[in-house]
Order: sequence, then structure tokens, then C-alpha cells
Amino acid sequence: MQTRILSSSDGTDDSRGRTSTAETSARKPSLKQALLAAVFAAAIVTVILLAFSWPTVTSDPKDLPIAAVGDQEQIDQITADAPDGMLDLKKVDTRAEAQQLIREREVYGAFVLSDDPEILTSTAASPPVAQQLSGIAAQMQQKIDKQAISGMQDGMKEMQDALAASSQPAGSQPDPGAPQQNPGNQTQAPDAPAMEVPEVTVTDVVPLNDDDSTGAGLAIAGLPLTIGGIVGGVLTSMLVHSRRMRAVAVVAYGAIGGLALTLVLQTWFGILQGNFGLNVLAAGLAVAATAALINGFVSLIGPGGIAIGAVLTMFIGNPIASLQAPREFLAGAWGDIGQFFVPGASGTLLRDLSYFPDAPMAMQWWALIGWFALGIVLILVGHLKAHSKQRVAVS
Repeated sequence: MQTRILSSSDGTDDSRGRTSTAETSARKPSLKQALLAAVFAAAIVTVILLAFSWPTVTSDPKDLPIAAVGDQEQIDQITADAPDGMLDLKKVDTRAEAQQLIREREVYGAFVLSDDPEILTSTAASPPVAQQLSGIAAQMQQKIDKQAISGMQDGMKEMQDALAASSQPAGSQPDPGAPQQNPGNQTQAPDAPAMEVPEVTVTDVVPLNDDDSTGAGLAIAGLPLTIGGIVGGVLTSMLVHSRRMRAVAVVAYGAIGGLALTLVLQTWFGILQGNFGLNVLAAGLAVAATAALINGFVSLIGPGGIAIGAVLTMFIGNPIASLQAPREFLAGAWGDIGQFFVPGASGTLLRDLSYFPDAPMAMQWWALIGWFALGIVLILVGHLKAHSKQRVAVS
């Protein structure tokens, strides 16, 4: 009996010993885990850095649509003088036609090549492009000035030659074989030509508002919309547990958030211009689309859906949104692709509503509506999926 008790006691001790050893082993710091965590964090930071710096580092002005009024020879000369591949000139007949294309955002500016050369710009469309066009205007003026100086020098030389030919030294005898000239008909020295040097004029067809004269405010306006959509999506998905009520919360957040953002950006800061109601609708649809997308993924797969929505908007859509530079500056077709994501569509839409009411905006409206509708559909699918699982569990 004692032996059995002792044996039982030994077994209990062994069991306790093994358990204690296992717990100690589980709690023991692991160098491998620490290194893996460090590598994973470094990879995430690198991806974020690439996402936000790549568009800026690789941006290159190319194929900028610019109108040109003039003959083909003048247009070819402008193309030859500009940096290789920078301009995509579109010939138009009149200055008025070029202005209308600028207001419709079909082109970023125009060259009016006439006796009084003029360059039309639009800082509201893109301050960097307007600055580059102004630089081309300065180059054109330098070229014109050089040609004028060269012409004046040639004129002065001709005048000096004429004076030398018409004047003769005092007391000199004319050549007997040379034809006699009537003293009353002596050749007169020509007057120096009065040259008018053309001046290249730069006209800003669609300027920025004085409250945002550099365009910096309008360029960063898309960032609050992106962050606001993500924050709204995270909060509504965490605080509202009913999937159907999440859809209601997203709609309410879009209405309230759009009004609040527009009050700040337009009424307070003066960054946005144009119709206040349309700006509220555009800003509200932008934040609601992102919030709906995050709620949709959360309803389907759980909290991990937040990361999917944030990556789509902040780390993919925002860097290629072309908010600070024209989409033509981005490599390949990324600039055009970015216009179909929420940040690109909302940024372009607010710019057009503020400064370019004649520009087509249907694509931007439908892009935002599409993302919003996708988010609502995902929320409803998650709701139906959860109820289906509950019915199976009950049965």
C-alpha cells in the first residue's frame, strides 16, 4: 500500500515537473521570434516608404496635353525647343478655343503663336505645370531678344557700310572711268530701323483662389478625406455590432462628415470653391465610400478587414491619386488607374467642382458611388452569412 502511494506521489511529482518545464520553455524569450518581428516591422516600414515616395521620386513631366494656336512650323519649333517628350501639343484654330479646352480640363495650357506671342496657363489645374510653362515663356523671350539684338547689329553694320560708301575724302578726284554722280543726288545714309521686340505674355486662365494661392491646401485636401474615411470605418465597425446598423452608421457618417469637412475646407479655410452643397456631397461620398468598404470587409472576415480597407485606400489609392502633380507625371498608366480609387476620384472631383465646372465629372462621381455601393453590398452579404450560420447552429 505504501509502495502504491509512493508511486502515485512520484507520478504526481513527475507530472508537475513536466508541466513546470513546459511552462518555463513557453515563457522563455525566443531570439528567433524577436528577429522575425523586427524583420516584419522593417518590411512594413519599407513598403510604406515606397508607397509614398515612389510617385514623387519617379515623377517625370511627359506627354502633357497642351493646345497650340499657330501654323505647323511654329508648333514643330515649340516641340523641338521643349524637353524631349514633355509636351503633347494639340493644334486648335483660335485662342478662345484653347481657353475653353483649359476650362474643360482637356489641356493644361496653350501656346498662342502670333505676332504677340502668349502662353495660357492654369494654376488651378496644376501649379507645377503652370510653372514649367512660365519657364518656357522665359526661354522664348530670351530667344526673341537674341534674334532682335542680332537684327539690330546687322542693321547697324549695313548703315555703317552705307555711310562709308557714300562718303569720300576731301579733295579726292573721282575715277575718270567711273560714272559721274550728281552732287544733288548723293546717296543718303539709311536711318536705323525702329524695331519693336515682341514680348511673350503669360495669362493665367483659371487662377487659384487667394486663400490658397499656391495650391498646397487643395493638394492635401484628399488626405483628410482618406484618413477620415478610414477612421470612420474603424470606429463604426468596432462600436456598432449589428451589421445592418453598420450600413446605417456609414450613411449617417458620410452626411455628417461631409458637412463638417466642407465647412472647414470651404467656409473656414477657403480652399474649396464653387457650390457648397455639391462639395458636401462629394466629400461625404468620399469618406462614406472608404468607411463602407472597411465595414464590408469587417462584416465578412472580421477585424482583419480593417487592414484590407486601409491598404486599398491609404497605401494603394493615395500614392497614385495625383493630388499634388498631374497624373501624366506618374510612370506608365498608374496616374490613370489612380483616378478610379477613392482618393484620386475625390481629389479630382473637388478640384473640378471648385475651379472647372465645365469639366466632365461623371467618371469621378460613378467611381465614388461604385466603392460606396460595394461596401454596402459586402455589409449585407456579411449580415446574411452570419444569419445563415446562426440558423444552421440552431437546427
